[in-house]
Amino acid sequence: MSLDGFSMRPLTRELDAALAGGRIDKITQPNKQSIILSVRQPGQNFLLHISINSQNPSAHLLEKNLENPPEPPVFCMVLRKQIETGRIAQIRQHGLDRLLLIDIDSLAAGGRIVTKTLVLELMGKYSNIILVQDGIIIDALRKIGANSSRVRTVLPGQAYELPPGQEKKDLFTDDIETIMAIVKADPTLRLDKALLAACMGFGPVSAKEVCFSAGLAPSIRIEALDAADFQAVKGALEEIREAAAHGGEDGDKAVLLLGENQKVLAMAAFPLHYLPEAAALSFPTISAMLEKADNLLGSYVLPDKDRFRKLVKNEKNRAENKLTKLDEEIAAAENAEEFKVRGDNLMTYQYQFKDREDASVIVPNIYSETGETITIPLDQRLTLVENMQACYKKYDKLKRAQELLQVQRRECEANIAYLESIEASLLASSNLAEIAEIHNELIAAGYLREKPKKKNNDKPARPFHFQAPDGTEILVGKNNYQNDKLTFKTARFNDTWFHTKDIPGSHVVLQNGGTEPSEEDILLAASLAAHFSKARGSSKIPVDYTEIRYVKKPSGSKPGFVIFTNQKTLYITPDEAKLAKVLAQDPS
Repeated sequence: MSLDGFSMRPLTRELDAALAGGRIDKITQPNKQSIILSVRQPGQNFLLHISINSQNPSAHLLEKNLENPPEPPVFCMVLRKQIETGRIAQIRQHGLDRLLLIDIDSLAAGGRIVTKTLVLELMGKYSNIILVQDGIIIDALRKIGANSSRVRTVLPGQAYELPPGQEKKDLFTDDIETIMAIVKADPTLRLDKALLAACMGFGPVSAKEVCFSAGLAPSIRIEALDAADFQAVKGALEEIREAAAHGGEDGDKAVLLLGENQKVLAMAAFPLHYLPEAAALSFPTISAMLEKADNLLGSYVLPDKDRFRKLVKNEKNRAENKLTKLDEEIAAAENAEEFKVRGDNLMTYQYQFKDREDASVIVPNIYSETGETITIPLDQRLTLVENMQACYKKYDKLKRAQELLQVQRRECEANIAYLESIEASLLASSNLAEIAEIHNELIAAGYLREKPKKKNNDKPARPFHFQAPDGTEILVGKNNYQNDKLTFKTARFNDTWFHTKDIPGSHVVLQNGGTEPSEEDILLAASLAAHFSKARGSSKIPVDYTEIRYVKKPSGSKPGFVIFTNQKTLYITPDEAKLAKVLAQDPS
């Protein structure tokens, strides 16, 4: 989900008004998918965030800077060398494509002023950031060689070519009657497809909004429309053009439509009405809307967070597959008694089958009280006595295997639970120091063969810190190391400890210091334990709570693992609206 080219026109106007003439003071690259330009204007500084995240490629102003890794990536260093201290001459859009160009004037040798262009191709999974001078590529965030694409390569030293112009009409500059003629041209097309084919920069969101404004279904065929319908479509095009032309200039105009669980359904630089059941969030600027969308879509990816998430997921899948195989082996091992019965019967009847040649023998089962027979398969390469010995050997092996397999199964279950706890830690982690702790934990657990990260100037990771309405402090661990430190070093022996029952999640400490906690505080702490767990978003989540004195850590156990007694259990369905106000207390 991202802005279409039609909505990017008012965004371009917004960015150009804020940044044109500004000096680029600093360039940072918080992750592999984005860069941030710090731009100084007289009396004010701006942060331009450019992201090529495939979920929501965008360029917008940020209210708050993002954390940066201690060592800048290569592309960031190239940009610092090439355009840092340069002045932004203009921000423009190529036609109505999802392609923005930032022209930057810099001083070259001899005092010459040269213009370099930062090209932002914001096109879903094909998004890229390319630095160009005099039509030649200096560098690109995503280098594309011949092995990656047969159609187009993007490499330093090559000529940069803008995408070819589309044979569509610009709603802002072209005559609407001409556009309507193109819409009517193919009677077999659906109305929304005809609008996409006629209007430059239109995406599905803009097309559906026009259909809704005209009072027509997007799926209706052009041949089914009459003159009044076409007049309604023309009026809707004029209306959406007017809305986009003044987007963000006089009140809340940019709109984000959300579905269940805050899922982003649509976004535009103008009001949207075609999804009346969706929750609509309006914003005074398109940048504010895109920043909110990035937060909801998880576009601000911390370095290594995705890598660790994939690693943990793969390791968990491997452990779950191993558990399935162990269950199959355990089921097979439970048939051990069957082999003993076969061996005992062969021993009893061995003299009756000295000259046997069959692949099996059928004899009365000596253990059957009703005289039932038993069929015993035989290996024809072995004698009867050797078959009997093979049955006893198999019996002994399976009996031993039962014990070993159960031990392995318990270890495998513990391993899965531990990996799920790291998944929950990654979900709760929001800065580089916390990701570094998880990195070191994965190394210590043997999942990564890398050197532990050295300490740097990052602020030390700390637990979430919240306050109940009566002022009681509530601390929430973000990863297993923090959970251990919070429970066994920070908390007092008579504080109250919370954790989801048999579900990976954070340790939560209500710092009541032995005083009887109020029901409101208990419910809030339990809701936080449910929120910061793998069960987030579910209902009737079981949460155990007890005093810290009853929580113990077994010797040699993995980080975050504890045992506890004297617990009580609550079943919590968190009120997300109330919880959101509490969560806003901790900016991390």
